[in-house]
Parts: sequence; structure tokens; C-alpha cells
Amino acid sequence: MKKYIEQNGIIYELRGEQYYPLLDLPEQKEIGKYGRLHLEYLKEHRKGRYTNLLSEGVLNQRLYEIDVEAKAMVECIIPRLAAERGIDENLKAHDMLRWVSEMNNIKTSAEEIVLREVVYV
Repeated sequence: MKKYIEQNGIIYELRGEQYYPLLDLPEQKEIGKYGRLHLEYLKEHRKGRYTNLLSEGVLNQRLYEIDVEAKAMVECIIPRLAAERGIDENLKAHDMLRWVSEMNNIKTSAEEIVLREVVYV
């Protein structure tokens, strides 16, 4: 018996008396906060889409893309919101506590926008 055979584009290896498929998973990328939130959303609210992405082997890649896109949006929105509200280095130098409070508020607002626009879609 041959050690390896190929059928339907899949290579099988002989182990004992049976052939087992040699399957490779796609590269798994590190998923951040927004990717995990989108995964939870898919599992709870979009089960069909979750199943399709999982069975096609592209779920991890999609979650990674959403995570990267969401992080980029947050980093783009924060400076704009800060400029609109007049939060600058001058305020930071004169009233640090107010600056921290305002920046935390801006970050929360930016994350809410991103969650609504990218993650929970």
C-alpha cells in the first residue's frame, strides 16, 4: 500500500490500515477586543452568518479585519472629537483632571460609534 494518496485535491496518509486526511488550517491571527465583541455578536444574533464564516474557514480572518478596522476608526475619531470640543495640550497643562475626564469621555464616545458602525453590523 502507498504511504500517501491524493483524492479530490486532498492528500491522505496511511496510518496503520487507514488513510487519514492531511488538513491544514488557515493561519490564525491574533484577535483583539473588537474582533471578540463581533464574534459574540455573531454567535448571539447572526448564527447563520457565523456558521457560514466558520465552515468556509474565514471566520478568524474576518474577525481580524474587523478588529483592525475598528481600532483605526477609534484612533481617527478621537482627535476629531477632541478638536471639536476644544480639548488640547493647553487644557492638559492647566487642568489635568479635566483633560483626563474629557479624553475618557471622548474615547467612550468614539468606541460607541465604532461598535454601532463596525462591530454590531
